[in-house]
Amino acid sequence: MGVMRFRVFPTERITAEMVQQAYLSGIDQTAWPVRTSVEGGELLLQRAVSDSANLHVPWLVEGYGPLTLISASLIERAEPYSLPLEIARGTIVQVRNQLADWQAIGLSVPETVHAKLASAIERFSWAAVEQEDLALSAPKAEEALRDALDAADLLAAAYTEQALAVRAVKNRQEILGPLGDAEKKVQIPFALLGADLGTTLLDDYTSRQFLSVFNAAEVPPCWRETESTEGNFFWSTTDKQIEWCRTHGLRVLFGPLLMLDPRALPDWLLLFEDDFESVLDCVSTFVRAAVRRYRGKVDYWICAGRVNATEVLTISEQERLPLVARTIELIRSLDPDTPVLMSFDQPWAEHLHERHSDFPAMHFADTLVRAGADLAGLMLEMNVGYYPAGTLPRHAIEFSRQLDAWSRLGLPLWLSVSAPSGHQADPLAQRKLTLPSDRWTPEAQQRWAARFVPLALAKPAVQGVIWNQLRDSQPHDFPHGGLFDDRRNAKLALRTLGAIRQTYLK
Repeated sequence: MGVMRFRVFPTERITAEMVQQAYLSGIDQTAWPVRTSVEGGELLLQRAVSDSANLHVPWLVEGYGPLTLISASLIERAEPYSLPLEIARGTIVQVRNQLADWQAIGLSVPETVHAKLASAIERFSWAAVEQEDLALSAPKAEEALRDALDAADLLAAAYTEQALAVRAVKNRQEILGPLGDAEKKVQIPFALLGADLGTTLLDDYTSRQFLSVFNAAEVPPCWRETESTEGNFFWSTTDKQIEWCRTHGLRVLFGPLLMLDPRALPDWLLLFEDDFESVLDCVSTFVRAAVRRYRGKVDYWICAGRVNATEVLTISEQERLPLVARTIELIRSLDPDTPVLMSFDQPWAEHLHERHSDFPAMHFADTLVRAGADLAGLMLEMNVGYYPAGTLPRHAIEFSRQLDAWSRLGLPLWLSVSAPSGHQADPLAQRKLTLPSDRWTPEAQQRWAARFVPLALAKPAVQGVIWNQLRDSQPHDFPHGGLFDDRRNAKLALRTLGAIRQTYLK
């Protein structure tokens, strides 16, 4: 069994979150199952192999809050590594590599980026020389890390601004038509910005706020509520939601039709959980009914979601592929003209450090693409700041690199995102999660949206961003993840999303 050891200074920096969430990954960034422990002020990670690995570890950074940071590739050795030094090294390497890549495509880089990066390298060099004495080395490594993260933020902001400007020009489409002696010009946004409507109708106040911010909506046909008894469908709420969207000119994303989540599946399906063919037939019946009812009324089908990360029924990983493939084929046969998307939860696949998987999220997607599945895009679900069943917080350059990695599969990307605005108990949250860090506030949620949504929209592959939890006043998955609080008041993040749409998507 392979073991990697990391010294931490001061030892109080070893938190329960660190022990629970730290993991190792290989060259493809896929997590190995590990057993994490603490011994004599050292963080130990044990695994079944001894290959070189990158450490992913949550670390509280002054001015940034908790971030999951990544070391450079490290060999296994008897001597422990200095954790502060290695995460500073890894962050500096990421920023330098991304700087080189973006300069190669013509990015104009502010001098402040070079200055911060130079300072990070200088402080890191000092920390590396003194690494035998952690009391001297660790503070300098922390300073180097903060400088590197400052450089990452400045670099990502420069890329976002310039890439959005280029994308707006390249993707501007004008529909010209005669209007007397003049011509009428209509500009179509290059990307969509929307939110999940949930499974209940919006009140008047929420409706007005929604329409002032978004140009798209996701309508989720919750199977549990739509077919609570086998063969009896209740479409009334969904009918009204789609009618409302069409009346107000919103683009409609319908789905996921198949959501492999215990809270989305009807209870009666448990009767068939040991019979895969029966489950397949039940899924097909529901999908067929939904597509026949709403074809011609929706702009995108989301065929399935959370199929890669959730343990549900007794469906094996090998059975999930044909289940999803059958769903895609059925939708395409019934409605060949409407694009089909596929959603993947936890795109970093952090959950794999607790259990092995033959099909991590990206491998699952790659298998579908290589098999010729008729998909028009991939949706990445990121519920940031939650554990487990969420996405650990990352810095801007790592976020950008992950989107680039998924774009190499050759399909357009969509993002389905949320972030918390609080850490207190949330009685309407249905998922049993570790509550997010007390550093998540309404202002922190707003900052996350302001920083990461424009960065996503700057990516040429990204066609839309959907906030996947609208209201905290209705039963929901993630504590405090909505854009309206439990008293139905709009949060700061909603205003920020409205500004993003007005600035970039008009």
